[in-house]
Amino acid sequence: MDVATFGGLTGLHWALLGAAVAVIGGGTGSSMGITYIANVAGGILTELPDRFGPLLPLVVIPGTQGIYGFITGVLVIFVMEPSAGWAALPGFIGFQIFLACLPVAFVCFTSGAYQGLTSAGAAGMVAKRREEMGRALVLPALVETYAVLSLIVTILVFFTVIAPQIDKLAG
Repeated sequence: MDVATFGGLTGLHWALLGAAVAVIGGGTGSSMGITYIANVAGGILTELPDRFGPLLPLVVIPGTQGIYGFITGVLVIFVMEPSAGWAALPGFIGFQIFLACLPVAFVCFTSGAYQGLTSAGAAGMVAKRREEMGRALVLPALVETYAVLSLIVTILVFFTVIAPQIDKLAG
């Protein structure tokens, strides 16, 4: 079956590019965010080793953006595949999959880094007053909201816009 390309790429190429961009964006943002807070937490822990437990959630939370990028990549690979196989995916639908991956790619890249910076600021609260951990965790959780919203938008586009078109290909 000869499938039309879009912009010189097949549907499979566009879909894989979208998955890769989402995984790379989320993973890079998480890596930067974890690095920011880990540097601050490491400094605090040299003076206050008993703060490891309360600081750990602040160090871990920027890693969720990488998970959202991974979820997006998995959805592309396992859910967006046409029943006739990837070779049957037209270029324009692959391009739509690519576009649907962009909210996660860009928002998770940005929010992962900023969540790490927010967590680093919140770590100061925990360093001074261990009992403020709950309040400190709220600050980076606010940044998390936008990463979650980007994942929801990507999933909604996958299942309300793109999946019906893929289903039509099988019909």
